[in-house]
Amino acid sequence: MKKYTVLVACGAGIATSTVVCERVENLLKDNGINAEVVQCKIAEVASRQEGADLIVSTTILPTTYSIPALSATSYITGIGMEALDQKILTHLQA
Repeated sequence: MKKYTVLVACGAGIATSTVVCERVENLLKDNGINAEVVQCKIAEVASRQEGADLIVSTTILPTTYSIPALSATSYITGIGMEALDQKILTHLQA
């Protein structure tokens, strides 16, 4: 079984990414997806993308990356959370 790596990033790597990190960890666990969820600052994403499978960010991405990236705004606002859940699952189950 493949083990995925998901980067969860926010501006400082502390506040909003903690909320999103917990949501993503629970989502993956509940769906039987073997994954490591790594919480980090947006500035660290470029150096951590190697070997990762997906970026979930609560802030505007400053550049493009070599792996898919999703905005986690839905998890912060509470609007469209299920749709974002499905996008994450689709990326990791493809």
